[in-house]
Amino acid sequence: MAKYLFVYHGGEEPETEAELKEMLDAWGAWMGALGAAVIDGGNPVGAAVTVNSDGSVSDNGGSNPASGYGLFEAADQSDAIAKAKACPILAAGGTVELAEAIDM
Repeated sequence: MAKYLFVYHGGEEPETEAELKEMLDAWGAWMGALGAAVIDGGNPVGAAVTVNSDGSVSDNGGSNPASGYGLFEAADQSDAIAKAKACPILAAGGTVELAEAIDM
């Protein structure tokens, strides 16, 4: 099995306690459905900065900053995509970027 890094981008923040509970329940259900494929369930991330090749620093992480991450096992890229298509961030208007993690 290969490992895939899922980087979450965007997604609306819950505005009420009820919306927060609904969001957390959706993430818990998704992670539970993935079972042993979850290597590191990850976390949301805070405000990002980007260190550019010239040494300058840009606030906000660029044009599409990360909002979280996770590390999952998948048989191949198609399997990883299928897993990502069920991610709750999509329902919140966000996206999932995925890439195979290469063991070194």
